[in-house]
Amino acid sequence: MDSLEKLTIETPEQIALEYPLAGIGSRFMAFFYDSLIQLVVYLIVLIVVLLIEPDLDRYWPSAMNWVAAIYIFIGFAMYWGYFATFEALWNGQTPGKRKAGIRVIKDTGRPITVFEAISRNFLRAVDGLPGLYGVAVVAIFIDKRSRRLGDMVAGTVVVHDKKEESVEPFVMLSPERTNPATAATPAGSAAIATKLTVQELDVIETFLNRRYDLPPEVREVSAKRIADSIAAKLEVPAEERGENERFLEAVAREFRNTARFRT
Repeated sequence: MDSLEKLTIETPEQIALEYPLAGIGSRFMAFFYDSLIQLVVYLIVLIVVLLIEPDLDRYWPSAMNWVAAIYIFIGFAMYWGYFATFEALWNGQTPGKRKAGIRVIKDTGRPITVFEAISRNFLRAVDGLPGLYGVAVVAIFIDKRSRRLGDMVAGTVVVHDKKEESVEPFVMLSPERTNPATAATPAGSAAIATKLTVQELDVIETFLNRRYDLPPEVREVSAKRIADSIAAKLEVPAEERGENERFLEAVAREFRNTARFRT
């Protein structure tokens, strides 16, 4: 069974981000698909070698030594480079992880870099001991963040990844596109200017600018938390503020339209 626990990260902007941790089930599924891909590649290479071997032997007596060396190199590259390369290029995912709907991220919630991708997979040989990834399974069960040894060394975690929504670039809405209930906001521009602080505006705009990098579930929860806090301070009833992100866009726009932000 997959872990139902979540990784909660407090960002510098005071936004609590929650990521559902991936457990043994989804990670095993990802590993199964990745192993299947690797096996297919091995078999294809082997078939090619067997097909060309008779012709090569006729014209190049030592050809098979080179072919064997290349085959061994491909096997080495597949074992050590497959996971690290895909995770570095595919934002923390391999084909198997994408199929299983999971992703590797830093324990700070940010995307992994090439360094983390290589570091976490460097200990794959140890995690695989004594067979069938026994060490990794034990570590995942014991660790509260479901990390194997490679994750602990690299400072990474594996989380469930939701499909990204179809989104458009963030642009402050024009009055014609804004919900009437949030266009000027029930609190009014004057109330926004006097009741909200620049730090609170910073939190709103940081979320709005980063929201498309967040998993949909995290984005929705974060928008609601910030909107609830801002609405309570502005004394805006929940039924009047409309959709959370539209409400935050309207508040940010009205705040910046006040005299303190005009040059």
